[in-house]
Amino acid sequence: MSKKKLIHFQENLTFPHLIQPDYKSLISGFPLQSHWNEQFFKNTHPIVAELGCGKGEFTVELARRYPEKNFIGIDWKGSRLWRGCKTVEELRMKNACFIRSLVDHVDLIFATGEISEFWITFPDPQPKKENHRLTAPRFLEKYRKLMVPGGTIHLKTDDPDFFHYTLNIIRDHRHRLLWSTADLYHSGYEGDVAKIQSFYEKMWLEKEKKICYLQFQLDRS
Repeated sequence: MSKKKLIHFQENLTFPHLIQPDYKSLISGFPLQSHWNEQFFKNTHPIVAELGCGKGEFTVELARRYPEKNFIGIDWKGSRLWRGCKTVEELRMKNACFIRSLVDHVDLIFATGEISEFWITFPDPQPKKENHRLTAPRFLEKYRKLMVPGGTIHLKTDDPDFFHYTLNIIRDHRHRLLWSTADLYHSGYEGDVAKIQSFYEKMWLEKEKKICYLQFQLDRS
């Protein structure tokens, strides 16, 4: 491990807005589950979670734009999370934090009806393991339990196979597709998703990859 990474890991331990629960603490009853607003953010604002947030650019920028909401980025790699945590500290942001955890454990981190939106930005497309994709039915079932009625899920990806896989899941399971495009930057869409670019997205754009985007709501019948 590089010296720079070691320094980042040490600094991660000092960030009050980076939570690093181990699996034992999650399964024994994570103290913030169902208490995020009350105990951590100390307000009643809606909570938005980014799954696989990488360096946290999307979480941070959304939090800057929407102080009336709370934002939580989740990723397994602490070396990536350091950048987002450092920015939150430097800007003294009160409505953003990060969790070092597997997305598989999202239902141990949040409680029923605790999340208003999920963002899934440039996830691993898992070409050989569809069940590991973050829009696979088993994940969507977890999200359904955690989201408020009418909550929205956003997917941004450079992988067309992942994009079309998710469209098929939405259709086959009768979820509600709100918007989709296989070429975001030639679609005319002007929302946040077109204005905020992560480190990894900029890499894909430099390679002239098209960016796919869709948003949908889960069927609750």
